[in-house]
Amino acid sequence: MSKRWTHRPEGSTWGDWGEDDQLGRLNLLTPERRLAAASEVKEGLAFCLSLPLDMPGGNAVNPKRKAPVLGPVFQDGDHYYNFDWAARTPGMMDITSDESMTLYSQYSTQWDSFAHVGCLFDVDGSGGQVGVYYNGYRAGLDIGGPGGIEDMGAKALGIENMAATGVQGRGVLVDLHRHFGNERIAVNYEMLMDVFAKDKIVIEEGDMFLFHTGWDDMILDMDGDPDAKLLHSSCAVLDGFDQRLLDWIRDSGISIIATDNMAVEDSHSSGEAAGGCSRLPLHRQCLFRLGVHLGEIWHLSELASALYERGRSRFLLTAPGLRMPGAVGSPVTPVATI
Repeated sequence: MSKRWTHRPEGSTWGDWGEDDQLGRLNLLTPERRLAAASEVKEGLAFCLSLPLDMPGGNAVNPKRKAPVLGPVFQDGDHYYNFDWAARTPGMMDITSDESMTLYSQYSTQWDSFAHVGCLFDVDGSGGQVGVYYNGYRAGLDIGGPGGIEDMGAKALGIENMAATGVQGRGVLVDLHRHFGNERIAVNYEMLMDVFAKDKIVIEEGDMFLFHTGWDDMILDMDGDPDAKLLHSSCAVLDGFDQRLLDWIRDSGISIIATDNMAVEDSHSSGEAAGGCSRLPLHRQCLFRLGVHLGEIWHLSELASALYERGRSRFLLTAPGLRMPGAVGSPVTPVATI
């Protein structure tokens, strides 16, 4: 019996890897599965799956998140950029530079931790609902806030737990853009299975599921001046309100989902879903119930083209975020090797 709950969400993985588990389905990335993933490397070609972290540019796409800012570091009161040591030590030939960075952890290519989305849930079967996250970790106790900046931070479920695993295994990429172009379409279970059949996609337990929509190239083409209205009305998203799709995510055993769009699903709608009304039912299914991390705004177009040219869909994926204790999300520079 868990210390945090006696009643878990239907169909969830709470407690499957222990009452204190904070990794969810990353537990499926075993040494055996990493070896299987390594066997997908045939040519040794590596692909960076991150956009430049100052993309999409501005904050029109997501008003609460802002582009990164470089700041100064000081040495003896002077800016430590092109710092000439000869002025302080005669004969010294070194010139050195350093800086600080202010980063919104989920502005660009990113991971969502399990502390990113929780839900009101009856953890003891009494009929009373409390705010909890994956495996019953409590809002306001295990995940701090909103009392003030000193209260912020994930004391459990922070992104550092994910980072420490190395996040390495077999990736499987599905190119939805090749099927649907730039059309804004919510891909349900039947549509996704149809694409799998056409492209001969096979996904096994523990695989990391990536899907390309074309959003990444649209962002790059906008060159730091994004048309938010156009972006939010373009390219495929997964239909988080399709229960059959949510069931497939549960039953397939996939360990993560990552994509080049902003939220995997449509973040500009809401409706009834399992567990009550939601604007992000797929996030609830993955982060809250199943322990499946979500990656967003990845750069997948080059990898998608290379795999298509070779008639392939599988590759080795290495994608740890920043090992930053307490963070609920993280920038990431994933690498795919084929």
